[in-house]
Amino acid sequence: MKPAHLLCLALSVAGCSRAANVGQPPELTSPRETEEFLAMTNPPLDLVPDSGRPEAAASLWAGTQSSLISDRRAAVRGDILTVVIQIDDQAEISNSSGRNRSAGESVSIPHMAGIPQRLADKLPEGASFDDLADASSSSSYKGSGNISRRDKLTLRVAATVVDRLPNGTLQIEGTQEVRVNFELRELTVSGFVRPGDVDRSNEIAYDRIAGARISYGGRGQITDVQQPRYGQQIADILLPY
Repeated sequence: MKPAHLLCLALSVAGCSRAANVGQPPELTSPRETEEFLAMTNPPLDLVPDSGRPEAAASLWAGTQSSLISDRRAAVRGDILTVVIQIDDQAEISNSSGRNRSAGESVSIPHMAGIPQRLADKLPEGASFDDLADASSSSSYKGSGNISRRDKLTLRVAATVVDRLPNGTLQIEGTQEVRVNFELRELTVSGFVRPGDVDRSNEIAYDRIAGARISYGGRGQITDVQQPRYGQQIADILLPY
């Protein structure tokens, strides 16, 4: 099959997925297909053997609680906590550089044991040893760049503890989908947190999440309009100018 036919086939297949959504809003992801649901329905394996300590069936005190008066915080696989995201970052970067270099060389042999005078008659008309070689070069470079950006995002999302590492660190993942008319907004957050960083309200700030991955995007008609078409994206990659 020719490359042109393969390209047309690939574009047709890609367009079929979009054509299926014509006149229909984007579908929401089922909560049962997420890692969070898997963590809630599958209890973790015991990392520490049971101490065998007896517990009273009617006791109000549970051995898993660190404090009698504190609220319960997320600590094991399947627990839920709230992630508070308040991003207000601003950055300005300005760089400039310049370079200038010049060089020159000149060589002449007016006298060298009388050899130039003896060979002068044999040289072509106008040739002379007085200006045997003369060369010069110069180069100049100047560049500048400026970056100015500001990011602001404020929201809260519930996340689930999907794993508890051997050192006690919690791995969390959270997803949220909101559909308004024909546009679906997707929010995902994941990372690693220390149980001690979870406050009394069972909340944690985003800047206390190690390896935080926060994504706020979506899909739908508005997102499609904001994206260049597939043909234009391919042309931007292939065209060298």
